[in-house]
Amino acid sequence: MLATIHTRARLGVSAPAVTVEVHLSSGLPSLSIVGLAETAVRESKDRVRSALMNAGFEFPARRITINLAPADLPKEGGRFDLAIALGILVASGQLPPEALGELECMGELALDGSLRPVRGVLPAVMAAREAGRRILVPRDNADEASLAGGDDVLAAGHLLAVCEHLAGTTTLSPVTPMALSSLPAEAPDLADVRGQHVPKRALEIAAAGGHNLLLFGPPGTGKSMLASRIPGLLPALDDRQALEVASVHSVAGLPIRTDGWRQPPYRAPHHTASAIALVGGGSSPRPGEISLAHNGVLFLDELPEFDRKVLEVLREPMESGEIVISRAASQVTYPARFQVIAAMNPCPCGYQGHPTIDCQCSPMQVARYQARLSGPLLDRFDLHVEVPVQGGEVLMQSSSAGETSAQVRQRVVKVREGARRRGGANASLSGRALEQHCVVDDDSKGMLVGAMEKLGLSARALHRILRVARTIADLAGAEDIRCEHLVEALGYRKLDRKPARVPGFSP
Repeated sequence: MLATIHTRARLGVSAPAVTVEVHLSSGLPSLSIVGLAETAVRESKDRVRSALMNAGFEFPARRITINLAPADLPKEGGRFDLAIALGILVASGQLPPEALGELECMGELALDGSLRPVRGVLPAVMAAREAGRRILVPRDNADEASLAGGDDVLAAGHLLAVCEHLAGTTTLSPVTPMALSSLPAEAPDLADVRGQHVPKRALEIAAAGGHNLLLFGPPGTGKSMLASRIPGLLPALDDRQALEVASVHSVAGLPIRTDGWRQPPYRAPHHTASAIALVGGGSSPRPGEISLAHNGVLFLDELPEFDRKVLEVLREPMESGEIVISRAASQVTYPARFQVIAAMNPCPCGYQGHPTIDCQCSPMQVARYQARLSGPLLDRFDLHVEVPVQGGEVLMQSSSAGETSAQVRQRVVKVREGARRRGGANASLSGRALEQHCVVDDDSKGMLVGAMEKLGLSARALHRILRVARTIADLAGAEDIRCEHLVEALGYRKLDRKPARVPGFSP
């Protein structure tokens, strides 16, 4: 009269265990579901009834109580349909209970008994493996499930196939691992960028150290072109990082890439994106762009055109590497360790500082435009680099005049490997690790103190200068940070210069 089935819920990128308890008792025929189930879960009673009857099973004319434990964990979606159906069959004696002891199952049922795919299968498979259980998923989720499983992952396309397997009539074969290509997908080459030696140097430093980079300059100087080249400079992800990226995409319901499996993600949301689209959220929280860029790059073009409130929500995850979304019923945490590459014009018309085109903006307009970026947000960019206008002679140069992405990537990979031995990317150095690996001599300390006073640098900006200097030293093959490394790092803080005061304006 009582059956217990194991399955998994979805909470962020985790998959907490859920036990489906089905009890049949005397009384008027009814079916009730308890255990903090939302609407789609409560509606499963109608899907399950039709699926069982259309598959040729008897739906018990009894009082059926279904408990989804733990009771305080929110349950959503149709992922519990299969577990509920199997629980009813076991409780009514139509299936043997012993076959389900070490098996977890999930899947949405169609009215004819077919299994439909669900979101968040990959984290569930990984959690089931850690718990030492096998897991059964819909056939359309088989490729995704194979990324983390092997002989312990089964897939079926219909309720009848599942029941025949549990009854011992036929046997479901383990899923076949999905074919993955570790080769990086084709990315734009850095050699296509003519001139722009300083921005290209800054791009190499940003890639090598994982630093946030802000590019500014007139329209058409190549800011977006430079940013699009960074995927070709970054090292490949390891197995753990690739699975983390795939898990976020699985939870978001996005397809998982098979080509360039280890290539870091590159996300470029439009400046009209809302705060929820950028950081995640909604009534049923889903990951936003910063989580989809986890272990990769988030490119924000036309940075001041984003709503200021939208940009301000980036400040915390840029430091913490995660985003916490709180709702009345639950709290969801998504990973968000991403590198920000941003681009902006110097003024509303874009031509301030242009050598041949006059700027049409008043000082007040320029000040208001630049004030859309708060000081705390600018502090979180390690490098502020100007992208100047290039002359015709430079633009007509051959692409062989500059280094290719492959050549620069070799140096980037070498620096990243050295940083990994120290405990992580240079951009994440903090506390004792920062003191240990970013030691400067007395003369350099005096120079930094003077720069802080003259430029009005914050403590956060100072630490970022030290991290960038560490990356520059690594690219030069130097063990210690020298004065020239600090001078170059300071040169990449263009927007830290104290702006001239505009009469009658306060940002």
